Amino acid sequence: MNKKHTISALVQNQPGVLAHVAGMFAARSFNIDSLVVGRTDDPGLSRMTIVAVGDDDIIEQVRKQLGKIVPVVKVYDWTRENLVQRDLMLIKISAPPEKRVEIQTIINMFQAKVVDISPKFVMVEIAGPEEKIEAFIDVCRPYGVKDVARTGMIAMPRYSRNQAESK
Repeated sequence: MNKKHTISALVQNQPGVLAHVAGMFAARSFNIDSLVVGRTDDPGLSRMTIVAVGDDDIIEQVRKQLGKIVPVVKVYDWTRENLVQRDLMLIKISAPPEKRVEIQTIINMFQAKVVDISPKFVMVEIAGPEEKIEAFIDVCRPYGVKDVARTGMIAMPRYSRNQAESK
């Protein structure tokens, strides 16, 4: 059965790693739903958060193949973990003056923030779980969505007693 999997890879911060990882997925005809790469607290390492949909066996193969790529230091499969997941989006919404109060009410309800405004549009920043981001887009559609830019999903497992005991 296909389900959404969240994989995190700690990789050496060097040119070509992203291309190598993406190529490994492409070579296996496996689609990446979301891919985010960012520095960690160690300037020599970056964290890749990969979200993909597939069955457990295929994802396990992908996880093992990722671990064989030389610049990959460690691979985590967070699929069965209790995670905090966040996506960040900038969205440009059509906002004529007569609709701005309505739109601002929606923005406030979603705990989003206006980051730019023009005579015809407002640009809004919103962060949260994917479901929240999708719901915000759906509510904004009737006003007219001009543009959307999303970061992709980042994730980290919640603290658990097992983690404290294992350290």
